[in-house]
Amino acid sequence: MLVGFLTSCTGKPKESKIEDKQQTEQKMASIHLTKAEFLSKVANFQANSTEWKYLGDKPCIIDFYATWCGPCKMVAPIMDDLAKEYNGQVYIYKVDVDAEPDIAAAFGIQSIPTIFFCPMTGNPQVSQGAMQKEDFKKMITDVLLKK
Repeated sequence: MLVGFLTSCTGKPKESKIEDKQQTEQKMASIHLTKAEFLSKVANFQANSTEWKYLGDKPCIIDFYATWCGPCKMVAPIMDDLAKEYNGQVYIYKVDVDAEPDIAAAFGIQSIPTIFFCPMTGNPQVSQGAMQKEDFKKMITDVLLKK
């Protein structure tokens, strides 16, 4: 059997265009965080458990969710839409409370979805329960982008 690759003018295999598109789409989708990523990108709650200190370079939303949660499933596509709409302005992070119980415990997450709106300075504003896209956009404008 003969296997070969077709190349484009750049000399890259055609598959690279598909990979580039997937990487671009991933950059515009919500970002799932592990504990290690949360500690380095959002807040190191292990080093500083008494005071919120956001580590990011632009505001963020953190969606604390579970895969089995109905309201969380309703919020998920809204988060992906917001990640695309506010790409470059706001990070949209997701934390699975079942996969990352230490993060959930550190922030006292008792019900899901719980959404943190984290501006560059000051404490996050917290919302519990599913929200409509318009409500998310208002919070982004008022709390995160302060327009």
